[in-house]
Amino acid sequence: MRIAQLLQDSIVDGQGMRFVVFTQGCLHNCQGCHNPSTHDLNGGKEIAVADIVKKMASNPLTDGLTLSGGEPFLQVQDCAALAQQAHQLGLNVWCYSGYTYEQLTADNRYLPLLQQIDVLIDGPFKLYNKSLNLKWRGSTNQRVLDVGGSLATGKAVEYLL
Repeated sequence: MRIAQLLQDSIVDGQGMRFVVFTQGCLHNCQGCHNPSTHDLNGGKEIAVADIVKKMASNPLTDGLTLSGGEPFLQVQDCAALAQQAHQLGLNVWCYSGYTYEQLTADNRYLPLLQQIDVLIDGPFKLYNKSLNLKWRGSTNQRVLDVGGSLATGKAVEYLL
Protein backbone atom coordinates (compact mmCIF):
# COMPACT_ATOMS: atom_id res chain seq x y z
CA MET A 1 0.00 0.00 0.00
CA ARG A 2 1.33 3.46 -0.86
CA ILE A 3 0.96 5.92 2.02
CA ALA A 4 2.00 9.46 2.78
CA GLN A 5 1.82 9.15 6.57
CA LEU A 6 0.43 7.22 9.53
CA LEU A 7 -0.89 9.18 12.49
CA GLN A 8 -1.71 7.74 15.91
CA ASP A 9 -4.11 9.40 18.38
CA SER A 10 -5.87 11.95 16.15
CA ILE A 11 -8.97 13.61 17.60
CA VAL A 12 -9.78 15.73 14.53
CA ASP A 13 -10.16 13.06 11.82
CA GLY A 14 -13.44 11.59 13.02
CA GLN A 15 -15.18 10.75 16.24
CA GLY A 16 -13.03 9.52 19.13
CA MET A 17 -9.34 8.60 19.12
CA ARG A 18 -8.35 7.77 15.54
CA PHE A 19 -5.55 5.91 13.82
CA VAL A 20 -5.20 7.76 10.50
CA VAL A 21 -3.76 6.44 7.26
CA PHE A 22 -3.01 9.21 4.78
CA THR A 23 -2.95 7.42 1.45
CA GLN A 24 -0.63 8.65 -1.28
CA GLY A 25 -2.04 9.70 -4.64
CA CYS A 26 -4.94 11.96 -5.58
CA LEU A 27 -6.35 13.12 -8.89
CA HIS A 28 -8.80 15.72 -7.55
CA ASN A 29 -6.23 18.52 -7.05
CA CYS A 30 -8.66 20.61 -5.03
CA GLN A 31 -7.65 24.26 -4.77
CA GLY A 32 -6.68 24.94 -1.15
CA CYS A 33 -6.17 21.24 -0.30
CA HIS A 34 -4.52 20.87 3.12
CA ASN A 35 -2.58 17.77 1.98
CA PRO A 36 -1.11 18.68 -1.45
CA SER A 37 1.99 16.58 -0.77
CA THR A 38 -0.23 13.49 -1.03
CA HIS A 39 -1.22 14.13 -4.66
CA ASP A 40 1.80 12.58 -6.41
CA LEU A 41 0.87 9.00 -7.33
CA ASN A 42 4.52 7.96 -7.03
CA GLY A 43 5.27 9.81 -3.79
CA GLY A 44 5.14 8.55 -0.25
CA LYS A 45 6.30 5.08 0.66
CA GLU A 46 5.17 1.48 0.28
CA ILE A 47 4.13 -0.37 3.43
CA ALA A 48 2.45 -3.74 3.87
CA VAL A 49 -1.15 -3.73 5.10
CA ALA A 50 -0.12 -6.22 7.81
CA ASP A 51 2.44 -3.73 9.14
CA ILE A 52 -0.19 -1.00 9.28
CA VAL A 53 -2.54 -3.34 11.15
CA LYS A 54 0.18 -4.05 13.76
CA LYS A 55 0.67 -0.32 14.36
CA MET A 56 -3.07 0.29 14.47
CA ALA A 57 -3.61 -2.54 16.98
CA SER A 58 -0.77 -1.37 19.25
CA ASN A 59 -2.83 1.28 21.04
CA PRO A 60 -5.77 -0.04 23.11
CA LEU A 61 -7.24 3.49 23.32
CA THR A 62 -7.87 3.70 19.57
CA ASP A 63 -11.57 3.94 18.70
CA GLY A 64 -11.28 3.70 14.95
CA LEU A 65 -9.43 3.88 11.68
CA THR A 66 -9.65 6.91 9.41
CA LEU A 67 -8.65 6.60 5.76
CA SER A 68 -7.67 9.97 4.35
CA GLY A 69 -5.41 11.16 1.66
CA GLY A 70 -4.67 11.54 -0.99
CA GLU A 71 -7.65 9.58 -2.25
CA PRO A 72 -8.26 6.22 -0.54
CA PHE A 73 -10.45 4.99 -3.41
CA LEU A 74 -7.39 4.92 -5.69
CA GLN A 75 -6.23 1.97 -3.55
CA VAL A 76 -9.53 0.14 -3.14
CA GLN A 77 -8.24 -3.36 -2.43
CA ASP A 78 -5.58 -2.41 0.11
CA CYS A 79 -7.85 0.08 1.89
CA ALA A 80 -10.70 -2.46 1.97
CA ALA A 81 -8.38 -5.10 3.47
CA LEU A 82 -7.17 -2.61 6.08
CA ALA A 83 -10.73 -1.55 6.93
CA GLN A 84 -11.80 -5.17 7.28
CA GLN A 85 -8.92 -5.78 9.71
CA ALA A 86 -9.95 -2.67 11.67
CA HIS A 87 -13.47 -4.05 12.02
CA GLN A 88 -12.04 -7.38 13.22
CA LEU A 89 -10.20 -5.40 15.92
CA GLY A 90 -13.52 -3.83 16.99
CA LEU A 91 -12.73 -0.44 15.45
CA ASN A 92 -15.04 1.70 13.36
CA VAL A 93 -13.91 3.00 9.97
CA TRP A 94 -14.20 6.54 8.64
CA CYS A 95 -13.06 7.64 5.20
CA TYR A 96 -12.48 10.96 3.47
CA SER A 97 -12.98 11.00 -0.29
CA GLY A 98 -13.08 13.67 -2.97
CA TYR A 99 -15.67 11.54 -4.75
CA THR A 100 -19.33 11.88 -3.85
CA TYR A 101 -21.30 8.94 -2.51
CA GLU A 102 -23.26 8.91 -5.77
CA GLN A 103 -20.06 8.67 -7.83
CA LEU A 104 -18.76 5.84 -5.67
CA THR A 105 -21.95 3.78 -5.85
CA ALA A 106 -22.16 4.24 -9.62
CA ASP A 107 -18.91 2.30 -10.11
CA ASN A 108 -18.72 -1.29 -8.82
CA ARG A 109 -14.92 -1.05 -8.52
CA TYR A 110 -15.41 1.06 -5.39
CA LEU A 111 -17.86 -1.24 -3.58
CA PRO A 112 -15.28 -3.47 -1.79
CA LEU A 113 -14.04 -0.43 0.14
CA LEU A 114 -17.37 1.37 0.43
CA GLN A 115 -18.90 -1.72 2.07
CA GLN A 116 -16.18 -1.61 4.77
CA ILE A 117 -16.74 2.05 5.70
CA ASP A 118 -18.98 3.16 8.55
CA VAL A 119 -18.81 6.93 7.98
CA LEU A 120 -17.89 8.67 4.72
CA ILE A 121 -16.99 12.33 4.37
CA ASP A 122 -17.64 12.79 0.68
CA GLY A 123 -17.05 15.36 -2.02
CA PRO A 124 -14.12 17.52 -3.06
CA PHE A 125 -12.89 20.33 -0.86
CA LYS A 126 -14.12 23.59 -2.39
CA LEU A 127 -12.20 26.65 -1.28
CA TYR A 128 -15.16 28.97 -1.93
CA ASN A 129 -17.27 26.79 0.42
CA LYS A 130 -14.59 26.62 3.14
CA SER A 131 -15.79 26.97 6.71
CA LEU A 132 -13.91 26.63 9.97
CA ASN A 133 -17.21 25.99 11.77
CA LEU A 134 -17.81 22.51 10.33
CA LYS A 135 -17.23 19.33 12.26
CA TRP A 136 -14.97 16.80 10.48
CA ARG A 137 -15.07 18.50 7.08
CA GLY A 138 -13.58 21.53 5.40
CA SER A 139 -16.25 22.88 3.05
CA THR A 140 -20.03 23.09 3.15
CA ASN A 141 -20.51 20.93 0.05
CA GLN A 142 -18.98 17.94 1.84
CA ARG A 143 -21.27 15.56 3.70
CA VAL A 144 -20.78 13.25 6.67
CA LEU A 145 -22.64 10.08 5.68
CA ASP A 146 -23.77 6.90 7.41
CA VAL A 147 -22.61 4.39 4.80
CA GLY A 148 -24.54 1.40 6.16
CA GLY A 149 -27.77 3.38 6.17
CA SER A 150 -26.98 4.82 2.76
CA LEU A 151 -26.33 1.43 1.18
CA ALA A 152 -29.47 -0.02 2.80
CA THR A 153 -31.75 2.76 1.50
CA GLY A 154 -30.02 3.38 -1.83
CA LYS A 155 -29.58 7.09 -1.11
CA ALA A 156 -27.16 9.23 0.90
CA VAL A 157 -28.07 9.26 4.61
CA GLU A 158 -26.47 11.90 6.83
CA TYR A 159 -24.54 10.65 9.85
CA LEU A 160 -26.08 12.09 13.00
CA LEU A 161 -23.41 14.23 14.64
